[in-house]
Amino acid sequence: MTAPSAPGPRPDLPGHSGHPDRSDRPAPSATYRIQLQPAFTFADAAAWVPYLAALGVSHLHLSPVLEAVPGSTHGYDVVDHTRVRAELGGEEGLRELSARAREHGLGLVLDVVPNHMAVPAPEHLNGPLWAVLRDGPGSPWARWFDIDWAALGGKVLLPVLGEPLPDVLDDLAVVTDKSAGGKVLRYYDHRFPLRPGTEHLPLPALLDAQHYRLAYWRAARTELTYRRFFTISDLIAVRAELPEVFDATHETVLRLLRDGVADGLRIDHPDGLADPAGYLCRLADASGGRWTVVEKILQPGEALPADWQCAGTTGYDALARIDGLFTDPEGAAEVAGFYREFTGVADDRGGHWDPTVRRAAHRVVTRDLAAEVSRLARSAVRALAAAERGAAPGAGGPGASGSGAGGARADGAAAAASAAAGFGATAAAATGFGQEQVEEALRELLVRVPVYRTYVRPGVPATPEDTALLTRAAQEAAEACGGLAPVLAALRDLALGGGSGTDADDFLVRFPQVASALHAKSVEDAAFYRYGPLLPLCEVGRDPGKPATSPEEFHAYCARMARERPAAGTVLSTHDTKRSADLRLTLAVLSEMPDAWREFMAARPARGAALGAPAAPDPHTAYTVFQTAVGLGFAHPDRLVPAALKFAREAGLHTTWTEQDEAYEKAVADFTEQGPCGPQAYDIGEFARSLEPHAAANILGAALVHLTMPGVPDLYQGTEFPVRTLVDPDNRGTLAEPEPGTRRLGPDRTLAGLLEGRAPRGTDEAKLHLTATALRLRRDHPDWYGPHAAYEPITAEGPAAAHCLAFLRAGTALTVATRLSRRLQAAGGWRDTVLPLPDGRWRNLLTGGTYGGRIRVGDLLAEQPVALLTREE
Repeated sequence: MTAPSAPGPRPDLPGHSGHPDRSDRPAPSATYRIQLQPAFTFADAAAWVPYLAALGVSHLHLSPVLEAVPGSTHGYDVVDHTRVRAELGGEEGLRELSARAREHGLGLVLDVVPNHMAVPAPEHLNGPLWAVLRDGPGSPWARWFDIDWAALGGKVLLPVLGEPLPDVLDDLAVVTDKSAGGKVLRYYDHRFPLRPGTEHLPLPALLDAQHYRLAYWRAARTELTYRRFFTISDLIAVRAELPEVFDATHETVLRLLRDGVADGLRIDHPDGLADPAGYLCRLADASGGRWTVVEKILQPGEALPADWQCAGTTGYDALARIDGLFTDPEGAAEVAGFYREFTGVADDRGGHWDPTVRRAAHRVVTRDLAAEVSRLARSAVRALAAAERGAAPGAGGPGASGSGAGGARADGAAAAASAAAGFGATAAAATGFGQEQVEEALRELLVRVPVYRTYVRPGVPATPEDTALLTRAAQEAAEACGGLAPVLAALRDLALGGGSGTDADDFLVRFPQVASALHAKSVEDAAFYRYGPLLPLCEVGRDPGKPATSPEEFHAYCARMARERPAAGTVLSTHDTKRSADLRLTLAVLSEMPDAWREFMAARPARGAALGAPAAPDPHTAYTVFQTAVGLGFAHPDRLVPAALKFAREAGLHTTWTEQDEAYEKAVADFTEQGPCGPQAYDIGEFARSLEPHAAANILGAALVHLTMPGVPDLYQGTEFPVRTLVDPDNRGTLAEPEPGTRRLGPDRTLAGLLEGRAPRGTDEAKLHLTATALRLRRDHPDWYGPHAAYEPITAEGPAAAHCLAFLRAGTALTVATRLSRRLQAAGGWRDTVLPLPDGRWRNLLTGGTYGGRIRVGDLLAEQPVALLTREE
């Protein structure tokens, strides 16, 4: 590798007007996500191209294709941005897949990982990191990584040892490794470079002479000196905001775009970047404005920043709305009440959502992110001290905001916010506080940030939204911790850009990155596993505090999407969802039958005791494991036991990934295997069968809504059939086996028969037929579903109107879906409910029937709970 070029200027962000996707190339009609891995390569994917083309997608959406850690089943642990991954078939294999796809009219979308690289074993697999470890802060590669060199006097901490250093000295040795280029320091699979001239030193002196310090892995929690991906220490953050780093890490992907190998991009975790808007601006310029979506998880009421030059998000916001359509709010509340009664959990340990999130956030920010908070506090203390002295050492250096107009405007906005909040404090007023108090105030402020992050940049005024958000968070923290009010006001000012100099800029950039990691770890990876009344509510993008979406709310969301981000992504299942859509939609039926669920669960303890099964270690585990088994429809120990253990470790209430309670985990495993997977499996199957017709209505309804609403739908591999999978690794199989133990995606004879007019048999074929019909309609009529297609709600009339969701696209294609079918059944069915069709004759593509005028909904949906109609010429 060659040394990186000198840094260039940060690009100015152009003004935003209208749709920000600048490419003149059409957006995909639909994408199909394929999980590539050594067991499923480019060549394997190429064999599926004819089937996927027949299904009706326009693009294959590939998981990361650049060189990753050997054996990686996901590819997000990139080690070399210059090469396409050899284990998948290399660049030649990717080009052959692209050519095969193009023969069938398909393009490719690539998954790009700009935020981090792997810290692999052996370490020389990551060339830039290897050079930094060898040559230290003077390495031309040192700017690639966000390392706090001052914290350890010019060394980077490597928390890779299985025991403290004195206990593993006998496991360390200097050896010759030709693949690493000569003499290295060996520790099991690890290989560490040696600072030139230190090869022959005695081991203690050799260790002390390196630019890194080897440490016990537990030291990562409090002593880590590099920014990482969330709390994963073997993923080191990359400074993609630097032009030379962006150019080097994107050169291969951009070349593949220029060469016509790929057409679009999915950007992984933009919230980890120092400047997401600046990154997307640079990417749009470099890619020619190719269709790009970003993995941004929006909270209720939050909008994607207007200056992000991309088509939109990958679609978790759409997932939340679609799932909510098929959840009954009153029943969900009843289920939550029964859950609290059954489990007896405290409000902040799973009883109620908001206090559960707050407690989880406090734990994560205090323990798991202690090193990140300490670094932020060091920057804050230095920045505040500089402000008190009236000087800013280093101001005007690389990345500094300086004292120009932008900085002054930001400072003025922060000062105004301070006055409005009533703190009566300025940044200088808090400089008497020490590191410990600043850390405490930071924790209290961070846990009250209600979204993943803010987007203030050095030298650019904070938006009114960010100003209001941080002012409110600081005010709430001050009310809870009155003695910290002055330092909270000062930290809020710094987070709004109210400081100057390199330390203030460092704080301004790192604060939202830490906030993002905290939100992800406390909500997605803790609270979602502690709060368990209705498991489908605990999903990426969803807010369990708002379980349902009304038709009116859904229509308003779609209208806004069609107006503002019409080519954004939409999803129902992804490689990161905690549960597949079909499993979630099955369990959503419980919100329509809370009494039946209460009766079923209330009988479990006595039933288990009578059958001689071991008791659950706690009621929450029993409740969660039984509900998961009901969602699966059966309970197989090979899937349910690992899932139950993962749930317990992620919750972190009794055991964790790093501090496992062996006795507790054995109790979880024994209960799961001998209870839900044992004699009570029959009870589970019987209860699950009672959900089937309503689960089918939900599954088909959600699928049709997803495929016909505004946006570009992304199908996760295999989900053209009903797929019930749990969180990874359960959902990380191959395209040939998307759900463990199933191989339904054989030759496309079934698809061909359905497309030729054979009536589908069962829910499996009904979903396949629906999916192919909708996808092919989208592909063949881009004017009906593309970025310029109109969206119009159609309202049913009559006693069951609320159970009918209907909307019209481009005045020509009409979607009709059944909501809350069990409640509908209990109320007497559709009765006299009618749907007023627009003028003309309409043909149902799913059944072949034709209709016109005011059609009875019961007649329209007599054969299936959904309909897809088009106006006949």
